[in-house]
Amino acid sequence: MTPHTPLKEDDLPDTLPECKRVALRYAHNFDVYRQRFELLLEKYRLLQAQAYGRTSEKSASLLKIAQLSLLEAEALPETEQPDEQPERTEVPAHTRRKPGRKPIPEDLPRVVIVHDVEPEQKRCACGAEKSCIGEEVNEELDIVPARTQVLRHVRPKFACLTCEGTADDASPTVVIAPPPPRIIPKSIASPGLLAHVMTSKFVDALPFYRQEGILARLGMNIGRATMCGWAVKIAAACAPLLTELRKEVIGGGRVNADETTLQVLAEPGRAATTKSYLWLFCGGQPDKAALEFVYAPTRSSKVAAEYLVGFQGFVQTDDYGGYDFLDKIPGIAHLGCWAHARRKFADVVKAGGRGGIAEQALTVIRGFYEIERKAEKANLSRNELRALRQEKVKPKLDAFHGWLLAQAPTVPKKTLLGKAISYVVNQWGHLIRYVEDGWLRPDNNLAENAIRPFVIGRKNWLFSGTPEGAQASATIYSLVETARANKIDAYWYLRYLFEYLPMARTAEDYRALLPMYIDRGLLARA
Repeated sequence: MTPHTPLKEDDLPDTLPECKRVALRYAHNFDVYRQRFELLLEKYRLLQAQAYGRTSEKSASLLKIAQLSLLEAEALPETEQPDEQPERTEVPAHTRRKPGRKPIPEDLPRVVIVHDVEPEQKRCACGAEKSCIGEEVNEELDIVPARTQVLRHVRPKFACLTCEGTADDASPTVVIAPPPPRIIPKSIASPGLLAHVMTSKFVDALPFYRQEGILARLGMNIGRATMCGWAVKIAAACAPLLTELRKEVIGGGRVNADETTLQVLAEPGRAATTKSYLWLFCGGQPDKAALEFVYAPTRSSKVAAEYLVGFQGFVQTDDYGGYDFLDKIPGIAHLGCWAHARRKFADVVKAGGRGGIAEQALTVIRGFYEIERKAEKANLSRNELRALRQEKVKPKLDAFHGWLLAQAPTVPKKTLLGKAISYVVNQWGHLIRYVEDGWLRPDNNLAENAIRPFVIGRKNWLFSGTPEGAQASATIYSLVETARANKIDAYWYLRYLFEYLPMARTAEDYRALLPMYIDRGLLARA
């Protein structure tokens, strides 16, 4: 007889000790299945919330966190309380602007259309001519489809018709100006067209096949294969520029890293469904952000290790094990991500599990971010922010750590809450490191926000055809995202870059074309 088979009347033991033993076996079996059921129910609720609920972590239940009563909270002793009541702030009185449509920008060109009355209406019944005493003006926005034009490059030829170049000191018979350098020689694409096509795909997430139809409506028959070829040739021309960009990324002393999947169909030696990866490294100086995307067929830690050779400073990542090698390199301080920790507790609340402990943890983490928001609003210096964190944040972190260690034995490890607590406890050394320097951030959102445009684009174009195409995508994403991080419009930057890149010769020339060093006044004249 096993605990999995139903107990029949004939199987009942005759002695009291045997009855007790069988009863305990069945009770244990019931507890095991109940735990399994609760885990499955928790996963089901989480999947349901992810599929149909809010994507934001600011769910309705989280808004009630501040209203939790002391009786509901599993409070620690007063000296070990990990969270505090939110501070009250006085909101100054203000006047509300009447709701309505926003004014049309003044810098847009105006086309004046006058609606005049008939000539006979301008004469009064008394016979006098009526005078204009004012006017009523109504503005409406209009849009004209993109205007296409052809840049016709004309190079006059000159020759001597008198001697026809027979004199001893005569110059060559025919002279002509050299053709202007072009990023794609012998192509019909101007820098403006190339910038438009690349911006549409890598900023607006429009695949080349959709652009093919859009351009056809404008009278330009350009196939998607042609546009793919342009992207690959642009990436090849930008290779020296990417060398200088990488120096900027790892030369600032702080790097944020992340990676995401990418499907490449015609990758040698691999099936079309095999996952490849696009890695992202964000760095640079505080006022000169630099980002580089790196295509790799693997998620191996070797990709990040090779990229960070010789780097000294702070590296911030998520908890992926491929970054564990950073803890063994002298001169590198490895930081964790509080956004990931917060998300795991938010999942517990979404799943409707043991929300009391999870909501308390979220309240504490939200308190850390509130301090960061106030510091950013106060525009504190690097040293001032470090001092504030040491004074205000570090004691709260210590109390929170002790509280989590006290809660861990009471929570099953396989539940979402158990996993959330284990994540924070295991990553604790990485999570608290941001308080050591005012230049650091509590989370890896810099990298996650920068990689999001690629993820959005991937939903549209789904895959890359070849490794060369994947590498071209990585190169152009590096340029447009670095431009965006430096608050430069991607189209105007690419237009300027494609015009002047063919004239660059030295490392200094290429460095001057990076978004953080470019003369912004030249972009408007590109």
